[in-house]
This record gives sequence, C-alpha cells and structure tokens, in this order.
Amino acid sequence: MTNYKIFYFNVLRTACTVLWSEDGRCAIADPGCQDANEKKELTDFIAAEGLTPAAILLTHGHPDHICAARWLQDLYGIPVRMNPAEKEYLPIFRKYGTDIGMDLDISFQVTDAVEGQTINIGKDLCFKVIETPGHSAGGVCYYDQAGGILVAGDTLFGGTIGRSDLHGGDYDVLIGSILEKIIPLPSDTLVIPGHGTTTTVGHEAASNPFLEPFNTPMEDF
Repeated sequence: MTNYKIFYFNVLRTACTVLWSEDGRCAIADPGCQDANEKKELTDFIAAEGLTPAAILLTHGHPDHICAARWLQDLYGIPVRMNPAEKEYLPIFRKYGTDIGMDLDISFQVTDAVEGQTINIGKDLCFKVIETPGHSAGGVCYYDQAGGILVAGDTLFGGTIGRSDLHGGDYDVLIGSILEKIIPLPSDTLVIPGHGTTTTVGHEAASNPFLEPFNTPMEDF
C-alpha cells in the first residue's frame, strides 16, 4: 500500500504530495512551497515520519508547482524529474511567478521524465511516467499502478480540466491526453489533481462535463 500526504501550498493552493514506500523512501511531487513556513511544514513532516527523500516529481513547469524544487534539490541532493518539453518554457514560467509574487529559481538540474519510463522509489513504490500534454507542452502524470494512485498535476481535476491558454497549452491536445491516457486507467484509480480535492478516474469518466459527449456510465466500468 502506498502512503501519501497532500499539502496545499502558496497563493494558488497547489497540491504538493509526499508519497512513500514501506522502507521510508519518498517522492515529493510538485513542491509549491512559497515561503519559509511552508517549507518548514513540509520538511518537518518528512523528518517526523522518518522519511528519506529520493526524487522530486514535477508534473509541469508552472511556478506554483516548482517554486521549491531548487531548494529541495539542494537540501536533499536528489534528482528533479520533469519532461524535457517544459525546459524551454521555464524562463516564461519564471515571469508568471513574478506576476503572482513568486521569486522563482529555475536553475535546478533536471532529469528527464518521458513516456513509458518507470521511477522506482525504495523497494515497493514505482511510478510510470505518462505524458499528458495540453495544459502545458510537457505535462506528465505519475502513475503508481500497485497503489492505484495517479498524480495528475493540472491535467484533470474533480469536475473540470486544466486551462490551456498559457504558453504551450492546447485544448484539443489536453482532451486527447485525458481520453487516451487517463480514462483507460482502472476506474478506482485515485486522482490527485494539482488543485482541489481528490477524485477517481471512474467518477470523472462518468460525470466530468468537459468530457461530454464521451462520458461513460459507471456501470460500464
């Protein structure tokens, strides 16, 4: 069973998720800690649980999802995983951060996260990288098949989808990513979106208004 804890950080209440294996190795997904208090909240939890950070997983490069990536990389000496299609947009995203009061450090070292890769965290936690562009050019989700958890970033939310009007976004591509890559997952897969409450693949497939007319009745799963 995968253990996880969701924090909501920064002015946009971005979900930062710590997921860990039974041996205490953990991944930190989308670290959006904006200030010293939020950074302390995250690191205090990691220390209290006796966890050992092994990787930072970025679903995309928007500032509210990456603003603590460099700091955490320096603190723990761990890789930052991100899709290479996001790299060229980082200077633009830094400007986004300035506009909302985030002083964004984009100088972290990136290890690529691309379609089909597996990222092993400890002895029993493994994430499959699923490329889901549309909200951004290099958006990815991280799928823990054994635990039945999808870290979805801003691709899919409860009852809605990510915006597609920022640099690298494309509405049609986003809808295709959701229908082709996420909806085929088991219906009871827990979706941890980049903002808001968790949901499931089955619930969104059956009721998300942005997926009409493709909604599938729950009894068909």
